[in-house]
Amino acid sequence: MEEKLRRVTLWLKKTFGDQPIPQYEVNSRTVDILYELVECNETRDRDVSLVIDDMKQKTAEYESEVNYLQDLLMESVNLSFNSLSSTGTSYLNALVDSAMALETRDTSLASFIPAINDLTSDLHATESRNREMELELTSLRKKLTAALVLEKHLQEDLKKTEEHLAMEKAKADSRTQNMKFLKDKSEDFKFRIKAAEEQLSASGMDPSLTHQSLVSLSEKLTELKQQTVPLKKKLESYLDLTPNPSLARVKIEEAKRELNALEAEFSSKVDMMALSVPEPSKRRFT
Repeated sequence: MEEKLRRVTLWLKKTFGDQPIPQYEVNSRTVDILYELVECNETRDRDVSLVIDDMKQKTAEYESEVNYLQDLLMESVNLSFNSLSSTGTSYLNALVDSAMALETRDTSLASFIPAINDLTSDLHATESRNREMELELTSLRKKLTAALVLEKHLQEDLKKTEEHLAMEKAKADSRTQNMKFLKDKSEDFKFRIKAAEEQLSASGMDPSLTHQSLVSLSEKLTELKQQTVPLKKKLESYLDLTPNPSLARVKIEEAKRELNALEAEFSSKVDMMALSVPEPSKRRFT
């Protein structure tokens, strides 16, 4: 810790110079933090120094290249940079800018050709990546379009479902109200029928003339009518018989008596109903 504190103190003195060093709490944590800051700062200073040295070296190399080219121009064609025309100067500047853009060491063809080849390779690779990205983008657009269409269809289906549910709910509510109305009406009719039966019973009406009794009697009459149908058919078959007239007449007489008995029973029941029901009740049940 003492070595770290010593380096931190020296760095703070170097950093602040003649300015007073701010007070801080000296403990292991603050010393470690300041020591890491010292190392980072010294590393950065070294990197900056290396970059500066490299720039100085490149500057010296470029100046040497410039002097060489100027001497070459003077020796070859007796031409100096100052004597160049504006067009020549622009060409020379373009050559220098190209060398700087391609990051070549000099302006010779041996430096330009590999740099241009590398740049061309990079261009082809970039174009290939761009084509791949365009294909991916096209695929994503198609998927996005399909997703949007599906979303639209789902929204339409959802809207139709909600409308259908609303209609079904309205129908269910209407059915519920109708059921309640019919139930109330049924209870009311039961109460009225019971009250009417009690009123008729109090007025001396035969209990057999109630609605339920009349319905039961009507069912029995219908059953008797159905029973007479086969007897009539049987009688008609006997009437068509020609041999043995005496036996046929006996059978016919038996069938007639049975039919007459049933018709008499049927007529008596109908007459009893007609005679027993009072006028108001007849009007009500008709």
